[in-house]
Amino acid sequence: MLHIIYVYLIFVTRLVYIVAAGFGPPRLDGRIVGGENVNISAVPYQVSLQESYHFCGGSLLSKRVVLTAAHCTEGLKPGSIKVRIGSTYSNKGGVLIGVQEIYQHKKYNSMIIDYDYAILLLENYCDVNITSSYVALPNMNVDVVDGTAFTVSGWGRTQNSLDKLEQLRAAIVPKANQEYCKDAYKNFGTITERMICAGYINGGKDACQGDSGGPLVYNNTLFGVVSWGYGCARPNYPGVYSRVAAVRDWIEQIVGHYLNK
Repeated sequence: MLHIIYVYLIFVTRLVYIVAAGFGPPRLDGRIVGGENVNISAVPYQVSLQESYHFCGGSLLSKRVVLTAAHCTEGLKPGSIKVRIGSTYSNKGGVLIGVQEIYQHKKYNSMIIDYDYAILLLENYCDVNITSSYVALPNMNVDVVDGTAFTVSGWGRTQNSLDKLEQLRAAIVPKANQEYCKDAYKNFGTITERMICAGYINGGKDACQGDSGGPLVYNNTLFGVVSWGYGCARPNYPGVYSRVAAVRDWIEQIVGHYLNK
């Protein structure tokens, strides 16, 4: 059994886990491992959450609505962050838009990282000549078959010191069987019905530090939000994502009138 403690590091907005006394869930703090450089036009719904630096990803649901992870926004005020839209690079290009409201899911549990969802309502802006489009939401509680090829993207760590971290990257990861994922993480925490897992049994491709809050997409539909995991791209430990289909009704309740606009 692996025992761990975690230390908060604000500059990555995730948890770093150290083998030691104590017990708790590890978080996946993300950069794309084993992926490829991509242009924003390949994933035009991808956005970067910024303070004076990139710290998390997010997905554009409509002109003014971004879905991200609750652990990315925990303790933050709307005026302290901006969202970069329409750029391949986390540190330049596109447009930087202020955040008007943060709606963190009220059932968010930071101990088991359940209900790891937050909605950002952006300030109004002109989106002419910006490379952006909106990702679709899945129907309530819909699922996809094991092995479905998801695209995960972001500006997180790559485990390669030669990679430019400001360059957007993406990787293809297959949906993992839910029971397999529960068994893999039985010593770390609970895989709940608000979670979906994706990754290769042999590892090699995954999200990682800095990708938190970013999109897990299939057929231009947002099935997951980068949430947590044990390390990055480790064999037998798929990445764990917040299942978007589990909270479609909550999203509609909070910002339904802003969607499709």
